[in-house]
Order: sequence, then structure tokens, then C-alpha cells
Amino acid sequence: MVGTAIHDGDGVRKSLLNRFALSASERLREEDPFTAFLIDDLPNKVVCHRSRFEVDLNRGRDGAVYISPEQAWGLNVWRDPLPQDEKARSLALHDSYYAMLRFVLKEVELNFGKFVLLDVHSYNHRRTAPDVETNQQDAPDINIGTFSMDRERWAHVVDPLIAHLRTISVNGMNLDVRENVAFQGRGEQTRFIHEVFPATGCAIAIEFKKIFMDEWTGEPDRAVLEELRRGLAGAVPLLERILGYGQ
Repeated sequence: MVGTAIHDGDGVRKSLLNRFALSASERLREEDPFTAFLIDDLPNKVVCHRSRFEVDLNRGRDGAVYISPEQAWGLNVWRDPLPQDEKARSLALHDSYYAMLRFVLKEVELNFGKFVLLDVHSYNHRRTAPDVETNQQDAPDINIGTFSMDRERWAHVVDPLIAHLRTISVNGMNLDVRENVAFQGRGEQTRFIHEVFPATGCAIAIEFKKIFMDEWTGEPDRAVLEELRRGLAGAVPLLERILGYGQ
């Protein structure tokens, strides 16, 4: 069992700070804050503390550094075109991350055979204004992305996980958990894992709607965060049993 929170951070190197056209708060809106907190009870964790506006680890290398607004939710990221040497420094982080991930997961594979990686993210549901919410039909509380996996091979993992997540209660209501609705799981990390570990690695993209915070101010709802964290931790024994561990 491995949990990742690769968009949790908002740190950027000093040489980029004065190049941004976006304020820190504008950048933070598109980050996935508190996702490291959500995976904190998982037995193995990978957390990135760098901003996706420095390098987006969930994009392929060619698109990992945002250059145009079309790559970044229509946002103009830079005051002036980013110099090639700065882009190269950011891409070096992308290369280092995936080299590290390959090494770590190879070790997990050697020691345990098969593994499940929960690729945890969050998403905005009040994008146009603080008081305008996306229609629930299009925005489940948890979106499970499975696009890049062999769905039939891993059905015995994904289906019980979805059923478990649906038992999580927040403010007296069970969570709406659906597959490939708001997102399909087309990110680079899950694609990479299923390419490198096609028979042994099950990488599941989990997108939490930001019901645990005010996405405009960044203020967290600690009670909801605790419920979500406990719910995710509760999946660990279930998945370990499915993989044949903890028996």
C-alpha cells in the first residue's frame, strides 16, 4: 500500500517567484492542499512539497511546465516567457521524481509482489464564484479515475475500494463516490505505473472534491478532513486482505 500526494505543496524556487503573473493565493487555488494530511495514516507515503506551477508531476514531461494559459485552466502563469534554463531546471525535478518513483516501486514489487498505489488529489467545485457550486451530477464527492489501468485485471481491488469509500459519512451523509465522472484518471503518474508495472501495480487516481475546505480562502474544515482521513485509513486493511497481506 502506497499513498501519494504529489500536488500537496506550494513551494517554488526563488528564481521563479518574481516571474509569476499569478499571486500566491491564485496559485494555491489550483493546488491540492491537505492531501498529505488525508494519506497520513497509510503505511507508505510519497508527498511532494513543490508547486505544480513549478513543475506538474502529473503531466507528461512535454507538458509538465505550464507555458500557455490553455495548459493552466486559462490562467496566465508568467509575466514574460519562461527562459529555457528555468524550464530545464523544472523538468529536472520531473525526471528526478519519476526516477525515484520507479526505484521505490521496484523495491515494493520485489518485497511484496503486487501493490496498490492511491494517487490522491483534490478538485475545485466552486470555480466560477465562492457561492456557485458545480452540479452534483458532474462533481462526485470522490471521483475514482481508472482510465489507464487494465480495469478487468484490477476489478477485485477497485470495486471493493469504491464500496468502502461510499460508507464514509460527512455531516451525516454518505459520500457520493463514482468512477470517471469529473476526471478519468488520465494523469501521468497512474499512466507511468501501469506502463512500468502492468501486472503488479494498481494505481488508482482518487480526486476528493474540496468539501473539506473553502477553496477561495484556503480555510480548512478540520472536522471533515478528519472524517476523510479516517475513511481512507479504513481502506488499508481491506486492500491488504485483497492483496493477501495481513492475514
